[in-house]
Amino acid sequence: MAESTYQSGNVILLRPLNGELNTHFCGFQSPMGIACQPGLMAIGTRGELWKFRNFPALAPKVEPAAAYDAVFVPASREFTGDISIHEIAWAGEELWAVNTRFSCLCTFDGLHSFVPRWRPPFITALAGEDRCHLNGLAMVDGAPAYVTCHAMTDTLDGWRAEKAHGGCILDVRTGEAIATGLSMPHSPRFYAGRLWVLESGLGRISTLDPATGRLETFAELPGFTRGLDFYANLAFVGLSQVRETAVFSGIAIAEPGRERNCGVWVLDIATARTVAFLQFTGTVQEVFSIAVLPGIRHPALLTTETDLLNGSFMVPPEALEEARAAAKS
Repeated sequence: MAESTYQSGNVILLRPLNGELNTHFCGFQSPMGIACQPGLMAIGTRGELWKFRNFPALAPKVEPAAAYDAVFVPASREFTGDISIHEIAWAGEELWAVNTRFSCLCTFDGLHSFVPRWRPPFITALAGEDRCHLNGLAMVDGAPAYVTCHAMTDTLDGWRAEKAHGGCILDVRTGEAIATGLSMPHSPRFYAGRLWVLESGLGRISTLDPATGRLETFAELPGFTRGLDFYANLAFVGLSQVRETAVFSGIAIAEPGRERNCGVWVLDIATARTVAFLQFTGTVQEVFSIAVLPGIRHPALLTTETDLLNGSFMVPPEALEEARAAAKS
Protein backbone atom coordinates (compact mmCIF):
# COMPACT_ATOMS: atom_id res chain seq x y z
CA MET A 1 0.00 0.00 0.00
CA ALA A 2 1.08 3.58 -0.66
CA GLU A 3 -0.09 6.72 1.09
CA SER A 4 0.79 10.39 0.73
CA THR A 5 1.37 12.96 3.43
CA TYR A 6 1.98 16.44 2.06
CA GLN A 7 2.54 17.86 5.56
CA SER A 8 5.74 15.82 5.99
CA GLY A 9 6.57 15.70 2.27
CA ASN A 10 6.52 11.93 1.81
CA VAL A 11 4.92 9.04 0.03
CA ILE A 12 4.98 6.14 2.49
CA LEU A 13 5.08 2.52 1.36
CA LEU A 14 3.49 0.15 3.89
CA ARG A 15 4.78 -3.41 3.51
CA PRO A 16 5.54 -6.53 5.54
CA LEU A 17 9.14 -7.29 6.41
CA ASN A 18 10.33 -10.12 8.65
CA GLY A 19 6.95 -10.49 10.27
CA GLU A 20 6.58 -6.78 11.03
CA LEU A 21 5.14 -3.73 9.28
CA ASN A 22 7.76 -1.73 7.42
CA THR A 23 7.17 1.95 6.57
CA HIS A 24 9.42 3.25 3.81
CA PHE A 25 9.46 7.03 3.32
CA CYS A 26 10.05 8.53 -0.17
CA GLY A 27 10.51 12.30 -0.29
CA PHE A 28 8.45 14.50 -2.62
CA GLN A 29 7.44 18.15 -2.56
CA SER A 30 3.94 18.22 -1.02
CA PRO A 31 2.64 14.92 -2.49
CA MET A 32 -1.13 14.51 -2.61
CA GLY A 33 -2.99 12.34 -5.13
CA ILE A 34 -1.82 8.80 -5.89
CA ALA A 35 -3.30 6.72 -8.73
CA CYS A 36 -2.37 3.12 -9.50
CA GLN A 37 -3.23 0.59 -12.13
CA PRO A 38 -1.38 -2.60 -13.14
CA GLY A 39 2.22 -1.68 -13.85
CA LEU A 40 1.77 2.05 -13.33
CA MET A 41 1.71 4.58 -10.51
CA ALA A 42 1.19 8.34 -10.68
CA ILE A 43 1.80 10.90 -7.93
CA GLY A 44 0.67 14.52 -7.96
CA THR A 45 2.95 16.93 -6.13
CA ARG A 46 3.35 20.67 -5.86
CA GLY A 47 3.99 21.78 -9.42
CA GLU A 48 4.64 18.32 -10.87
CA LEU A 49 3.00 15.12 -11.99
CA TRP A 50 5.21 12.03 -11.64
CA LYS A 51 4.53 8.79 -13.51
CA PHE A 52 6.23 5.51 -12.57
CA ARG A 53 6.28 2.10 -14.24
CA ASN A 54 6.88 -1.22 -12.55
CA PHE A 55 10.25 -2.76 -13.50
CA PRO A 56 10.25 -5.98 -11.41
CA ALA A 57 13.40 -7.33 -13.10
CA LEU A 58 15.34 -4.73 -11.09
CA ALA A 59 14.25 -6.23 -7.77
CA PRO A 60 17.37 -8.35 -7.12
CA LYS A 61 19.60 -5.34 -7.89
CA VAL A 62 17.86 -2.90 -5.56
CA GLU A 63 18.40 -4.85 -2.37
CA PRO A 64 18.44 -8.64 -2.70
CA ALA A 65 17.70 -9.29 0.98
CA ALA A 66 14.46 -7.29 0.86
CA ALA A 67 12.69 -9.63 -1.62
CA TYR A 68 10.96 -6.84 -3.58
CA ASP A 69 8.12 -7.99 -5.82
CA ALA A 70 7.72 -4.62 -7.59
CA VAL A 71 10.09 -1.77 -8.39
CA PHE A 72 8.49 1.47 -9.55
CA VAL A 73 10.92 3.61 -11.56
CA PRO A 74 10.34 7.11 -12.99
CA ALA A 75 8.77 7.12 -16.44
CA SER A 76 8.06 10.86 -16.78
CA ARG A 77 7.73 14.14 -14.89
CA GLU A 78 5.40 16.85 -16.14
CA PHE A 79 5.72 20.36 -14.78
CA THR A 80 2.21 21.63 -14.21
CA GLY A 81 2.85 24.70 -12.10
CA ASP A 82 1.25 24.91 -8.68
CA ILE A 83 -2.30 23.99 -9.69
CA SER A 84 -2.88 22.36 -6.28
CA ILE A 85 -3.42 18.87 -7.67
CA HIS A 86 -5.59 16.91 -5.26
CA GLU A 87 -6.93 13.51 -6.31
CA ILE A 88 -5.87 11.85 -9.56
CA ALA A 89 -7.24 8.81 -11.38
CA TRP A 90 -6.47 6.73 -14.46
CA ALA A 91 -8.97 6.41 -17.31
CA GLY A 92 -7.25 3.79 -19.43
CA GLU A 93 -3.89 5.33 -20.27
CA GLU A 94 -5.14 8.87 -19.62
CA LEU A 95 -4.69 10.54 -16.27
CA TRP A 96 -7.34 12.85 -14.84
CA ALA A 97 -6.66 15.25 -11.99
CA VAL A 98 -8.62 17.47 -9.67
CA ASN A 99 -7.16 20.90 -10.34
CA THR A 100 -8.18 22.61 -7.12
CA ARG A 101 -6.60 25.97 -7.84
CA PHE A 102 -8.55 26.38 -11.10
CA SER A 103 -11.73 24.63 -9.85
CA CYS A 104 -11.79 22.07 -12.64
CA LEU A 105 -10.98 18.54 -13.73
CA CYS A 106 -8.10 18.39 -16.15
CA THR A 107 -5.87 16.09 -18.15
CA PHE A 108 -2.33 16.51 -19.47
CA ASP A 109 -1.02 16.52 -23.03
CA GLY A 110 2.72 17.01 -22.47
CA LEU A 111 2.60 20.44 -24.09
CA HIS A 112 0.49 22.61 -21.78
CA SER A 113 0.50 22.91 -18.00
CA PHE A 114 -2.93 21.27 -18.03
CA VAL A 115 -5.95 20.81 -20.26
CA PRO A 116 -9.27 21.84 -18.62
CA ARG A 117 -11.94 19.19 -19.27
CA TRP A 118 -14.81 19.91 -16.86
CA ARG A 119 -15.79 22.34 -14.15
CA PRO A 120 -18.85 22.74 -11.90
CA PRO A 121 -21.62 24.70 -13.60
CA PHE A 122 -21.60 27.34 -10.86
CA ILE A 123 -17.92 28.17 -11.59
CA THR A 124 -18.14 30.99 -14.14
CA ALA A 125 -14.50 31.35 -15.17
CA LEU A 126 -11.22 29.47 -15.34
CA ALA A 127 -9.41 31.39 -12.61
CA GLY A 128 -6.64 30.33 -10.24
CA GLU A 129 -8.66 31.26 -7.16
CA ASP A 130 -9.67 27.96 -5.50
CA ARG A 131 -13.27 29.15 -5.61
CA CYS A 132 -15.02 26.02 -4.28
CA HIS A 133 -12.17 23.74 -3.12
CA LEU A 134 -12.87 20.98 -5.60
CA ASN A 135 -10.89 18.05 -4.18
CA GLY A 136 -12.19 14.48 -4.69
CA LEU A 137 -12.87 12.35 -7.77
CA ALA A 138 -14.76 9.06 -8.21
CA MET A 139 -14.49 7.10 -11.44
CA VAL A 140 -17.24 4.82 -12.77
CA ASP A 141 -16.67 2.57 -15.79
CA GLY A 142 -13.37 4.29 -16.49
CA ALA A 143 -14.72 7.84 -16.60
CA PRO A 144 -15.07 10.70 -14.08
CA ALA A 145 -18.46 10.36 -12.40
CA TYR A 146 -18.58 12.20 -9.06
CA VAL A 147 -16.60 14.98 -7.40
CA THR A 148 -16.58 16.63 -3.99
CA CYS A 149 -16.12 20.28 -3.11
CA HIS A 150 -16.35 22.27 0.12
CA ALA A 151 -18.96 24.79 -1.07
CA MET A 152 -20.81 25.85 -4.21
CA THR A 153 -19.11 29.25 -4.26
CA ASP A 154 -17.71 31.26 -7.16
CA THR A 155 -15.34 33.76 -5.54
CA LEU A 156 -11.72 33.71 -4.43
CA ASP A 157 -11.50 31.23 -1.52
CA GLY A 158 -15.26 31.60 -1.14
CA TRP A 159 -15.60 28.08 0.30
CA ARG A 160 -13.75 28.96 3.50
CA ALA A 161 -16.72 30.74 5.06
CA GLU A 162 -19.03 27.77 4.33
CA LYS A 163 -16.73 24.81 4.93
CA ALA A 164 -18.52 23.50 8.06
CA HIS A 165 -21.79 22.72 6.27
CA GLY A 166 -21.48 23.88 2.66
CA GLY A 167 -19.90 20.79 1.11
CA CYS A 168 -21.48 18.85 -1.74
CA ILE A 169 -21.15 15.92 -4.11
CA LEU A 170 -21.65 16.69 -7.79
CA ASP A 171 -22.56 14.34 -10.62
CA VAL A 172 -20.00 15.08 -13.34
CA ARG A 173 -22.28 13.80 -16.09
CA THR A 174 -25.14 16.19 -15.26
CA GLY A 175 -23.40 18.89 -13.20
CA GLU A 176 -26.09 18.54 -10.54
CA ALA A 177 -25.49 18.41 -6.81
CA ILE A 178 -26.70 15.03 -5.54
CA ALA A 179 -25.88 15.80 -1.88
CA THR A 180 -25.44 19.10 -0.05
CA GLY A 181 -24.87 20.31 3.48
CA LEU A 182 -21.75 18.19 4.01
CA SER A 183 -18.80 19.05 6.24
CA MET A 184 -15.58 19.21 4.21
CA PRO A 185 -16.24 16.09 2.06
CA HIS A 186 -13.35 14.19 0.46
CA SER A 187 -12.49 10.97 -1.37
CA PRO A 188 -15.70 9.87 -3.15
CA ARG A 189 -15.46 6.28 -4.39
CA PHE A 190 -17.84 3.93 -6.19
CA TYR A 191 -17.25 0.41 -4.90
CA ALA A 192 -19.31 -2.75 -4.42
CA GLY A 193 -22.35 -1.05 -5.91
CA ARG A 194 -22.29 1.86 -3.46
CA LEU A 195 -21.08 5.44 -3.58
CA TRP A 196 -18.87 6.15 -0.58
CA VAL A 197 -17.67 9.52 0.71
CA LEU A 198 -15.68 10.81 3.67
CA GLU A 199 -17.31 13.62 5.59
CA SER A 200 -14.01 14.82 6.96
CA GLY A 201 -15.24 17.62 9.20
CA LEU A 202 -17.27 15.09 11.19
CA GLY A 203 -14.76 12.23 11.11
CA ARG A 204 -17.10 9.93 9.18
CA ILE A 205 -17.24 7.51 6.30
CA SER A 206 -20.69 7.42 4.71
CA THR A 207 -22.60 5.94 1.79
CA LEU A 208 -24.84 7.89 -0.56
CA ASP A 209 -27.74 6.90 -2.77
CA PRO A 210 -27.19 9.05 -5.91
CA ALA A 211 -30.85 8.71 -6.92
CA THR A 212 -32.33 10.05 -3.68
CA GLY A 213 -29.43 11.98 -2.14
CA ARG A 214 -29.84 9.98 1.06
CA LEU A 215 -26.62 9.95 3.05
CA GLU A 216 -26.08 7.26 5.70
CA THR A 217 -23.24 7.23 8.20
CA PHE A 218 -21.30 3.97 7.86
CA ALA A 219 -18.82 4.59 10.68
CA GLU A 220 -17.41 7.36 12.83
CA LEU A 221 -13.64 7.35 13.23
CA PRO A 222 -11.22 9.11 15.59
CA GLY A 223 -9.78 11.69 13.19
CA PHE A 224 -10.23 13.91 10.15
CA THR A 225 -11.15 11.32 7.50
CA ARG A 226 -9.40 11.81 4.15
CA GLY A 227 -8.01 9.21 1.74
CA LEU A 228 -9.98 6.08 0.85
CA ASP A 229 -9.39 2.86 -1.04
CA PHE A 230 -10.85 -0.65 -1.06
CA TYR A 231 -9.68 -4.22 -1.45
CA ALA A 232 -12.00 -7.23 -1.29
CA ASN A 233 -14.28 -6.62 1.72
CA LEU A 234 -12.04 -4.02 3.33
CA ALA A 235 -12.09 -0.22 3.32
CA PHE A 236 -8.83 1.60 4.05
CA VAL A 237 -9.49 5.07 5.49
CA GLY A 238 -6.88 7.75 6.09
CA LEU A 239 -7.10 9.75 9.32
CA SER A 240 -5.42 13.06 10.08
CA GLN A 241 -4.92 15.23 13.10
CA VAL A 242 -6.43 18.69 12.74
CA ARG A 243 -3.84 21.42 12.44
CA GLU A 244 -4.30 24.60 14.42
CA THR A 245 -5.07 26.84 11.46
CA ALA A 246 -8.02 28.87 10.28
CA VAL A 247 -8.72 26.27 7.58
CA PHE A 248 -9.86 23.75 10.20
CA SER A 249 -11.57 26.10 12.64
CA GLY A 250 -15.32 25.84 13.14
CA ILE A 251 -15.71 22.15 12.24
CA ALA A 252 -16.95 19.46 14.61
CA ILE A 253 -13.84 17.29 14.52
CA ALA A 254 -11.77 20.29 15.71
CA GLU A 255 -13.83 20.82 18.85
CA PRO A 256 -12.04 20.39 22.21
CA GLY A 257 -12.22 16.87 23.55
CA ARG A 258 -12.53 15.14 20.14
CA GLU A 259 -10.04 12.33 19.57
CA ARG A 260 -7.91 13.02 16.50
CA ASN A 261 -5.45 10.40 15.30
CA CYS A 262 -3.26 10.12 12.23
CA GLY A 263 -2.95 6.83 10.39
CA VAL A 264 -4.89 4.26 8.39
CA TRP A 265 -8.00 2.53 9.73
CA VAL A 266 -9.21 -0.72 8.11
CA LEU A 267 -12.95 -1.48 8.17
CA ASP A 268 -14.99 -4.51 7.17
CA ILE A 269 -17.50 -3.10 4.67
CA ALA A 270 -20.10 -5.69 5.65
CA THR A 271 -20.11 -4.92 9.38
CA ALA A 272 -18.36 -1.50 9.71
CA ARG A 273 -16.10 -3.14 12.29
CA THR A 274 -12.53 -1.86 12.61
CA VAL A 275 -10.33 -4.88 11.90
CA ALA A 276 -6.93 -3.15 12.03
CA PHE A 277 -5.30 0.25 12.24
CA LEU A 278 -1.92 1.89 11.82
CA GLN A 279 -1.31 4.98 13.92
CA PHE A 280 1.45 7.53 13.37
CA THR A 281 2.66 9.15 16.57
CA GLY A 282 5.69 11.09 15.34
CA THR A 283 6.17 13.83 12.77
CA VAL A 284 3.50 12.51 10.37
CA GLN A 285 0.29 14.29 11.34
CA GLU A 286 -1.89 13.98 8.25
CA VAL A 287 -2.77 11.60 5.42
CA PHE A 288 -4.09 12.69 2.05
CA SER A 289 -4.28 9.74 -0.34
CA ILE A 290 -4.28 5.95 0.05
CA ALA A 291 -3.66 3.47 -2.76
CA VAL A 292 -3.84 -0.29 -2.37
CA LEU A 293 -1.45 -2.20 -4.65
CA PRO A 294 -3.23 -5.50 -5.42
CA GLY A 295 -0.92 -8.48 -5.75
CA ILE A 296 2.10 -6.53 -4.49
CA ARG A 297 3.42 -7.10 -0.97
CA HIS A 298 6.84 -5.45 -0.94
CA PRO A 299 7.25 -2.61 -3.48
CA ALA A 300 10.16 -0.25 -3.99
CA LEU A 301 9.84 3.30 -5.31
CA LEU A 302 12.93 4.85 -6.91
CA THR A 303 12.88 8.63 -7.29
CA THR A 304 16.43 9.81 -7.85
CA GLU A 305 18.95 9.35 -10.62
CA THR A 306 21.27 6.47 -9.78
CA ASP A 307 23.75 4.23 -11.58
CA LEU A 308 21.14 1.47 -11.30
CA LEU A 309 18.53 3.52 -13.17
CA ASN A 310 20.99 4.87 -15.71
CA GLY A 311 22.21 1.37 -16.53
CA SER A 312 18.81 -0.34 -16.71
CA PHE A 313 16.61 -0.42 -19.79
CA MET A 314 13.05 -1.51 -20.53
CA VAL A 315 12.56 -2.47 -24.18
CA PRO A 316 9.80 -4.23 -26.18
CA PRO A 317 9.90 -8.06 -26.11
CA GLU A 318 11.23 -8.38 -29.66
CA ALA A 319 14.10 -6.01 -28.89
CA LEU A 320 14.86 -7.93 -25.71
CA GLU A 321 15.16 -11.21 -27.63
CA GLU A 322 17.50 -9.55 -30.12
CA ALA A 323 19.65 -8.17 -27.30
CA ARG A 324 19.83 -11.59 -25.64
CA ALA A 325 20.82 -13.24 -28.89
CA ALA A 326 23.55 -10.65 -29.45
CA ALA A 327 24.89 -11.20 -25.95
CA LYS A 328 25.23 -14.96 -26.58
CA SER A 329 27.08 -14.56 -29.88
